[in-house]
Amino acid sequence: MFYKGLRGHYHGGLFLMIRAAVILDGGNSRVLAREAGKRYVPTYIEEIAKACIAADEHLLRVLYYDCAPYNGTVRLPVSGRDKEFTASDGWLTDLARRDLFAVRRGVLKFRGFRPRRIPVNTGQLADADFKPVFEQKGVDMRMGLDIALFSDKQIVDRIILASQDTDCIPAMKHARRAGLQIVLIRFPNSQIAPELLEHVDFARDVAWPAGHDDGGDQEEADDE
Repeated sequence: MFYKGLRGHYHGGLFLMIRAAVILDGGNSRVLAREAGKRYVPTYIEEIAKACIAADEHLLRVLYYDCAPYNGTVRLPVSGRDKEFTASDGWLTDLARRDLFAVRRGVLKFRGFRPRRIPVNTGQLADADFKPVFEQKGVDMRMGLDIALFSDKQIVDRIILASQDTDCIPAMKHARRAGLQIVLIRFPNSQIAPELLEHVDFARDVAWPAGHDDGGDQEEADDE
């Protein structure tokens, strides 16, 4: 028999841990970790995922969703000169090779430039007054598909969702109708939409793991 909200469940007289999968939205956690002054590197991402798991839960897998850094040439908005973006996706490969990790890659699209400050400087503008804008494509779809797969196959008892993306709501509702529990992770500086909280069983506050403060010399995962 399964006891909702309690520590694990009993089966055949044996006490079993709650089977759980972590769904970690990389774009969201990267922004929040940087705002908290953390170096967003594979070792720290792994620590974040482990911090999301409670003592009564058995971690089946961490599914990490993100995009490789943008690579390509764009035209700067003021000078018209070409700017080339070159960055390695080695950190995603590193992450995918870690125990219990699976990486789901979306695609990063360049969407132009926007002013760094509003209102825009009325004097002489320079390329440095603008910053590139990128958009992740395919990440929320992949999260929804994996949540649906876990639900339909009854692979886990509980999904630990670390995301602020309201596009996940249809998949969350599907999982709960299938009998799974949804735990929504709240990091210290996150802003959770009220409608997300309407479709979860538990909200779990998770502090940033200690260490990896900004200023280290390890290459940081980036999207530019």
